[in-house]
Amino acid sequence: MKFCRPALITPLFLVACATESEPQYDPLQDYEEVDTTTIMDAPDPLAGNFAPEHLFQVKHGEYLVELLGCGACHTNGALEGAAQMDMALAGSDIGIAFANPLGDEHPGIVFPPNLTSDEKTGLGLWSDEQIAVAIRAGIGRHLRRRVAVMPWEGYAKMSEKDVTAIVSYLRSIAPVAHKVPDEVKPGERSKHPFVYLGVYRSR
Repeated sequence: MKFCRPALITPLFLVACATESEPQYDPLQDYEEVDTTTIMDAPDPLAGNFAPEHLFQVKHGEYLVELLGCGACHTNGALEGAAQMDMALAGSDIGIAFANPLGDEHPGIVFPPNLTSDEKTGLGLWSDEQIAVAIRAGIGRHLRRRVAVMPWEGYAKMSEKDVTAIVSYLRSIAPVAHKVPDEVKPGERSKHPFVYLGVYRSR
């Protein structure tokens, strides 16, 4: 019995050694850490002859858009810390993963849309009610489903006054023609960079 014990221990020891010598997989090796732009000025409304009460509403909407940090996602470059301020609120070519890229090699990705009043690529053809529903419920123009990463839960109980002010403000800023990439379904490879948790960007 004394001679059997080393024979049992040795194979286990060899397995342990082999495991230690193999390089460990780093799930973040395909990502780089970035500093996002989180504090941004909202673009000024276009000059116009606003009635005093409408001007107050527009300025209140501008304040709310800055407070809620809308530009941090909806401005090109902001998700990687290099916001292009001439394209403020005109959408992002950098996407946001809504599936876990550390568990799924090719996660689902959405690209924050253009919030300016451009008719072809932005909100120009949306009704006020459609914009309000998107803010409060994260649902797109055609009411098909919720946008995966839109933080609508935080806005669901926003007052009618505040939502109306945001809509008025978005109507007041200059239209910017900028079509963001289409959503990438889980399992498909993205042709564009994306971030995960707002910290890591795909290489």
